[in-house]
Amino acid sequence: MKIKYILLNLLSIIIATLTLTAQEIPIEHLDMELQPAKKNYNKIILKNEINGIQVNHIALLENTVKQELMENDCKFIYLFIKGQGTIIANKKNYSIVPETIFLPNSIQHISISAKKNDTLHFLKISSKLTEQDIEDLKTFPKENTQTPYFKKFVDCEAYTEPIKSPNTISRTVLPNKYIPRIALGTVETIGPDKVGAHKHGMLEQLFLGLTDNNVIVYADEAKVDFPEYSLLHIPLGSSHSVDVFEGKKMYYMWMDFFRDKKGEEWLKTHKTKK
Repeated sequence: MKIKYILLNLLSIIIATLTLTAQEIPIEHLDMELQPAKKNYNKIILKNEINGIQVNHIALLENTVKQELMENDCKFIYLFIKGQGTIIANKKNYSIVPETIFLPNSIQHISISAKKNDTLHFLKISSKLTEQDIEDLKTFPKENTQTPYFKKFVDCEAYTEPIKSPNTISRTVLPNKYIPRIALGTVETIGPDKVGAHKHGMLEQLFLGLTDNNVIVYADEAKVDFPEYSLLHIPLGSSHSVDVFEGKKMYYMWMDFFRDKKGEEWLKTHKTKK
């Protein structure tokens, strides 16, 4: 009886420990209130969540100029999510409005400035290139890698996917073959609606909540409220889904970071909308 009692106690402790250490969905809320005394803000978001990937939330107060020098062993993505400003790259001006993407590609130096009476918020995503990535870049179309890529999210190509309802507007913001093993897109709908449960062990995935996003994200047994201007990491290989309730908006960006180029076959589930 004593041994049975001890075993039951041990079992209870193990169950309690597993419950306490159950998988969670890592999430970080962006600080969108830059104090007037500060001209700029720069913070690493979800640090060390994905090997080789770093995400910085950067904010610039009006008329502040930020100089950016590219590194040869990395590729960079700029996602402008709030505010207006200007990019100067190779003597060309790009007018920034909310929800635009910019890739410097072969340009080594750019400057970014916020518009007068405005604060510019953006994410800078840095991807460390592997030796295989460097070789793969040589096979990509030159127009994808040599000239800057600049687009409004709303102007990007629409696609459909079996896990989403016909009411959903999905867009491919950054196709693959621009930066090795990376693709980005948006998902938008009004509730009640959902993105059905699915899993993908071949890629790491971040979600970025865009303007007015107000949904719940599930991953296996975990769930988390996912509002606008927040970044979360879908646990690798988990069965995950997204719910939006009546009258609420689903509007987020998915960021796929494939473990190898073979994993990009997953993107074939996205069918170009006719």
